Order: sequence, then C-alpha cells, then structure tokens
Amino acid sequence: MLTALAKARVAAAFLPALLLAGPALAQDAATPAIDTGDTAWMLTSTALVLMMTIPGLALFYAGMVRKKNILATLMQSFFLAGLLTIVWMVAGYSFAFGEGGAYFGDMSRLFLSGIAANFDKPFTLGSGDGAVAFTIPETVFVMFQMTFFIITPALAVGAWADRIKFSALVSFAVLWSLLVYAPVAHWVWHPNGWIFNLGALDFAGGTVVHINAGVAGLVGALVLGKRTGYGSDNMSPYNLAFAVIGAALLWIGWFGFNAGSAGAAGGRAGMAMLVTQIAAGAAVLSWVAIEWITKGKPSVLGAISGAVAGLVAITPAAGFVLPGPALIIGLIAGLAGFWGATTLKHWCGYDDSLDAFGVHGICGIVGALLTGVFAYGALSATPASPEGISGSFAQFLLQLYAVLATMVFTAIGSFILLKIVDVVIGLRVTEEEEREGLDVSLHGERLG
Repeated sequence: MLTALAKARVAAAFLPALLLAGPALAQDAATPAIDTGDTAWMLTSTALVLMMTIPGLALFYAGMVRKKNILATLMQSFFLAGLLTIVWMVAGYSFAFGEGGAYFGDMSRLFLSGIAANFDKPFTLGSGDGAVAFTIPETVFVMFQMTFFIITPALAVGAWADRIKFSALVSFAVLWSLLVYAPVAHWVWHPNGWIFNLGALDFAGGTVVHINAGVAGLVGALVLGKRTGYGSDNMSPYNLAFAVIGAALLWIGWFGFNAGSAGAAGGRAGMAMLVTQIAAGAAVLSWVAIEWITKGKPSVLGAISGAVAGLVAITPAAGFVLPGPALIIGLIAGLAGFWGATTLKHWCGYDDSLDAFGVHGICGIVGALLTGVFAYGALSATPASPEGISGSFAQFLLQLYAVLATMVFTAIGSFILLKIVDVVIGLRVTEEEEREGLDVSLHGERLG
C-alpha cells in the first residue's frame, strides 16, 4: 500500500495532470465551479490533437507512400477518426477510465452513461484518497482523451502501409484499441492503475501512445511480411510535399498533445509547450546532421522525420523537464530515430513501411527513460509533496519497468489479435491487388 505522501507524489505526475496548487483548488468545496480559462485551453488542445490525425498524420503518411496508395493511406487515418470516435463513446472510455481495478476499467460508463449528471461541474477522476481533481468538465476530458485513442492505432498503421486489407485494418483497430490501448491507458493514467501507483512518469503518452503504437506496428510488420518488391522495386515517396504539410500540422498539433496534458492553462502547460518546441528543433538538427555526414546530403524526409522523433521523445517528459534537458532529449532522439529507421531495420530485416517502430517506438522508449533521468521536482510539486518527483536512478528503473511491461503486453496482445483477424478475414491483400495499388483494388478510386 502506498503511503499518503507517496500517493500525493504519484498524483502530481498524472498525465492529464492533477491541478497543482492554485486558486481553483482553494475554492469552497461545496460550490465547485468550472474554470473557464482552463476549459478554453483544453477545448483548444483537443482540437489541436484531433488535427494531428486529420489531416496531419493522414498527409504525413500519404506523402511517403507510392502514388497508387495515397488515397488508401488517407482513408485509413480519416476513417479511423470516425470509427474510433464511436468505439470510444460505446466502450473505450469506460474500459480506460472507468473505476475498475489496477489493470482494467469497468463497464459503468458504457455509452458515456452518467455524463449528463455533472456536465456543468468540475470533474474528478477516481474516488477516495487517490482521486484526481480537475477544473474542467468531464465532457472536455472525454473529448481530449478520445483524440489520443484515435491517433494511437492510426500511428501503428504506418508500419503496414501498402499491403493490409481495409477490412482487416478496421477489425484490428476496434479490437486493439479496446483490448490493448484501453488497459495500458488505465494502467498509466487512472489513479487505480498499477503503473500510476508504481510512480512511473508519462506526462502525455510515451508508453500509452508511442511505445504502444510502435510495438504494435512492429509486430504487424512481422506478421504481414514485407511488401511485394521490397528491396528491389522503387518505393520512393510520391509526394513529399504532402508529408511536409502533414509533419507541420503534427508539430503544431503536438502543443495540444503535450501542453494540453497539463489539464489547465498554467505554468506547467507553458513549460510543456516550451520544451516541446526545443526538443523538436534539436531533433531536426541532429537527424539532418547525421544524415548529411553519412549520406552526403540533408534530405527533406530526414528533416521532417527528425521533427517527429523529437516530438515523440519529449512527450512523456514534457511536464517534468526544463529546457536544457529538453535540448538533450531532442538531440538524442534525432540520432535514435535515424538509427531506428535505417540501421536497426536493416539489421533485423523487417519492413516497417513508414517507420512506426523506428521513430515512435524507439524514440518513445528514449523519452520515457530520459524522463527518469531529467525530471525536475518543482514541476510536479504539490503542497503534500513539495519536493515533487526528481530524476534519479530509482526513477529511471521505474521508467524502465513501465516501458518493458508495456512492450511485452502490447507485443503479445497485438500478435494474438492479428492472428485472430488473419484467421477470420485475412490480413493482407493479394499480390495482384498490391501491385495494382490499394486505391483501386480496395476503394475503386484513383488519384489524378
């Protein structure tokens, strides 16, 4: 059992953020009121994170495939945004943020049951001593978390570009989001979750989003096998302009992702935004530099990949680190992402089409571990725990434990679900359909 002090320390680290000491917490408990400034920021952040998937990720991924698969790739992100909205409403929110126990939510909030009762009052997640109080309504919390639920499987899909059946993608996304994503989100972000109570830090989704998606992408790439012609055919991106626009939208949207995870419009949100920008910029520089040194030319694809690598790595750390460490995290992320997308993939021989694991998986791991090294206590301090949570070897080990647990669970769960879908409807298009292109073979449409 955690002591009261330990619970306070962990609560200070909670992703969507326990609201730190301020006027909102000093108000009369009998007359709770929504903070309109915090709510306005969270509404804005929610829209920014949704923009990361549509059109950000859709364009980023579509710009990196061949012409014959652009529409199919756009369709994947766009359709998942609609599909997973309904899945979240029906069961996802209840499974992830229902009271439940240490490993899973419950069914008490199916179809968002009970949300009408306190729609105009501040929201409290959990109950008892571990409850986390917000100054925003639950409707906004539901929407903000929905955008994370949407983008995570959409990220994993990048590893399987050019060869997965649309029906298989849809079936897997529903099963995976409910049976893999939701439990991990509950572990990490619900006050009852075992990783939450362990004290491992994940401000905005290093484990829940990026490691989760990256490992699922890698497992899917291994199960599906390589694209037809991989290693011999020209698989160069058809339209890098799309990818640059998508990366730019991701970069901007990431401020909602990270600074929005403060749960309020305050100093922690401001620091999260600042370090996000610094890490992204540093990773652009380090990725382009190593590419320039090793390949002789700095590429556009390298620059945008570097930005995403830095954004991924700073995600778990954003509410816990200062600008100096953010610079270090970004520089390391650029190098790690380059290694993951080139050397590692070559050594292991798998076909991670758009480097979902090489960038999101590898840099998510880097960011999660370095959070345990560089965490600055004052950023997570509360009256009950004035020292907050600082980087230490013990904290690094907690981060490592959380990373390994997430990787093992996601790998096993993803493999089982992929095999089930393969047996029932088949995962991969035929070789003829793949050569023709998914735009025509799956959707009956053609780009230009």
